Amino acid sequence: MHALPQSPQLPRDSLGRPLHDLRLSVMEACNFRCPYCMPAERVPDDYGLDAASRLSFDEIERLVRGFASVGVRKLRLTGGEPLLRKNIEVLVAQLAALRTADGLPLDITLTTNGSLLARKAQALKDAGLQRVTVSLDGLDDTVFRSMNDVDFPVAEVLA
Repeated sequence: MHALPQSPQLPRDSLGRPLHDLRLSVMEACNFRCPYCMPAERVPDDYGLDAASRLSFDEIERLVRGFASVGVRKLRLTGGEPLLRKNIEVLVAQLAALRTADGLPLDITLTTNGSLLARKAQALKDAGLQRVTVSLDGLDDTVFRSMNDVDFPVAEVLA
């Protein structure tokens, strides 16, 4: 008698719950120097990595395809600042073409500081990005500029 093939084991957290969400950093660099994340006094300007150390888009696609095949349904692209990654919309298009184990499109979102979003929003939408989360430390310009530590105005993020 032959045993039936087993379906792949879903990844689980420490409490045994299936993991359906994947958070993937696609860029270690950031154009802000927020004190809680990348303060200038603790993080070198080159962030300790060079471009050759990053996963290629094809490597990221292969990694996400593997996670999707075992139950991941939601993908959050993060960084650093993911919009600093050259041709990020090409990566989004590659990932938007992937399907979950159930044959559904992945739920793809991106977390950004918003500084480059006005320039990239349409291309990201056209590539298949469905949602964006903007990390915003305050609506008061003085507070915002002091938090990002590069004197970036909140009005440009809000635009």
